Amino acid sequence: MIGSGVGGLAAAIFLSKAGQKVLVLEQHDVPGGWCHSFYLNGHRFTPGVHYVGLLDKGQSTSQLYEALGIAENLVFFRMNPAGYEHAYIGDERFDFPGNFDQLIAALVERFPKEEKNIIKYLNLVKNVSAELQLLPNVEGFWQHLTIPFRTKNMGKYALFSLKRVIDWHIKDPLLKKILNIQFGDHGLAPARASFPLHCAVMDHYFNGGFYPCGGGAAIVKAMTRTLKKHGGEVRTQQSVKKILLQVCKRKTAVGVELKGGEKLFAQRIISNADPNITYQQLVGEKNLSRKLTKKLSKTTYSCTSLMLFLTVTMDLRAAGMDSGNIWLMPNEDMDTVYERMMMPDITTEAAFEGMFISCTTLKDPSSFDGKHHSIEAITYLDYKVFEEFKNEGEPRSEKYLQFKELLTEKMINTLEKVLPTIREHIVHKELGTPITNEYYINSTKGNVYGTEKKLTQIGPFAYKSKSEIKNLYLCGASIVSHGVAGAGYSGLQTAGEILGKKQRELLNTDSDQSILILEAENNSNYPLWLQEKISAKKRRIASK
Repeated sequence: MIGSGVGGLAAAIFLSKAGQKVLVLEQHDVPGGWCHSFYLNGHRFTPGVHYVGLLDKGQSTSQLYEALGIAENLVFFRMNPAGYEHAYIGDERFDFPGNFDQLIAALVERFPKEEKNIIKYLNLVKNVSAELQLLPNVEGFWQHLTIPFRTKNMGKYALFSLKRVIDWHIKDPLLKKILNIQFGDHGLAPARASFPLHCAVMDHYFNGGFYPCGGGAAIVKAMTRTLKKHGGEVRTQQSVKKILLQVCKRKTAVGVELKGGEKLFAQRIISNADPNITYQQLVGEKNLSRKLTKKLSKTTYSCTSLMLFLTVTMDLRAAGMDSGNIWLMPNEDMDTVYERMMMPDITTEAAFEGMFISCTTLKDPSSFDGKHHSIEAITYLDYKVFEEFKNEGEPRSEKYLQFKELLTEKMINTLEKVLPTIREHIVHKELGTPITNEYYINSTKGNVYGTEKKLTQIGPFAYKSKSEIKNLYLCGASIVSHGVAGAGYSGLQTAGEILGKKQRELLNTDSDQSILILEAENNSNYPLWLQEKISAKKRRIASK
């Protein structure tokens, strides 16, 4: 397994549980990919996990964790049920409740003239997402024959953009912006985003957002422990130089060569790297068919990001924050906003167009020491902004560091729109750039969601888990879907391809397992071990 993102780890666990001998190779010094956590001055940050959905019993993410055998080792906090997501659109505010019916009620109360349209549109979103989830389990002649009838909503809207469909259903401009604001979760403007994909994103959070106790690293630890329990192995600081091929009647993957020169051989190779890294760098274009080479040349990748990691001594609750995320956007057309986000003015310290703001110490109360809060603030942009630094090495150039300082100031100026006095309370700050993403994650042009999730690159047009090279497979955000759950399901699909099993077969697990879900906004039912952990953390900081 090349790479230890949650897709790679999921595939590794399913295969090891089936009796396969699995070795996971990770270039970083810790496993997890976007899911890993790191510490700055003793405070934890997780670059790629900000919330997860569908974690209640019987829902898809919960089923995946039960099937992996990690559910009993995970604790999640339910983010503010009255507003797991806060939309700040200019001077307008809207809170997304973590309940489908309550969301409809809140929108209808705010936009009474759009009541029928709201109900019709959100039920369409829910139905399209449900139909998408039917597809992996379709088998047999008769089930295939009935697909057009069982997925009629998806079939009707599958080839249309989010903007096109929402314009057909919703009239009020502000309401459109509210319903579109989660476009940040797939990184594409409404005019370019696939409507079914947006349906899947919205549906994923219709029952609220959840954050792991211990950050993303808690998920990774649970997965690596389970993998080792079944005989699998994870090796960090193992950078793969190339995939070794044997050419007989057909090109066959037989192993990998590490950057240090060591060669490792295996029956099958799975790459958790994106298609560009896998095929163009590790396999090499000379070993690819014309068809695949052409597809790679046309493939576009999702936007990249700036991530500001802040430690602050400030009463964030008193300042109006809670465990819900904040999407900060101007009250303008979302497609226009997106375009300006992609190519911001980088000559001044003026605020960015949009920002995603998340406080991990409010989402995970076990990480709060009573004094310091951790904030993760993110904006998206086009990699072209960093093109001149694409060959940046260590140590970083003075020009790069100065540019990074300018962007840090722009990020703080943007954050001040929500927290006006934040600058006075910063005790530590660090900015992650597209160059950072490339260095730690090894993603093409620092992309955050794998391939761009436009109509021609998802579903039947996405890269397949089984490659044209015999015994070479792929998994990750470019295969099934992105995000913590999407990448995890890609690992399930790849393992199923190798084991000859359907998704439902791999998800058939012991129903006695369950994830412990606690309330981020209410500590009255916290178990004793958690209460003691929180108290001990606060005592340590108070004694300093």
